[in-house]
Amino acid sequence: MPPAADSPSCAAAAKHWPTDLSGLTPRETSPSSPAIKAWGDPAVVARCGMPAMPPTKEQCVVVDGIGWIAEDLGDGARLTSFGRDPAIEVIVPSEHGPGPLLLPAFSAAVKELPTNDYSCS
Repeated sequence: MPPAADSPSCAAAAKHWPTDLSGLTPRETSPSSPAIKAWGDPAVVARCGMPAMPPTKEQCVVVDGIGWIAEDLGDGARLTSFGRDPAIEVIVPSEHGPGPLLLPAFSAAVKELPTNDYSCS
């Protein structure tokens, strides 16, 4: 369970999870929490309440005015919102294509999270 999953910010963000994600339907998660949502098989998983990312030299992608740090996992990608505290993490298996293409669906949720002093440069 993400450390800040029970925060008021994540409760607000969870109200904006996409109902379907690029044609993928929602599925159950374990543990079950409003702060965690999954779609498809293999699942794209979004988790709110992750620790805010510190300053980084990693590439930052901006989608809908929101910064995201992408990490290659070999069989997919982890995309973590940057400049928000807490953060949202989205894990996208490679079968679902380039992860950044799915990020617009999460913009409304991320915009519910407080900003910190960091932004993509």
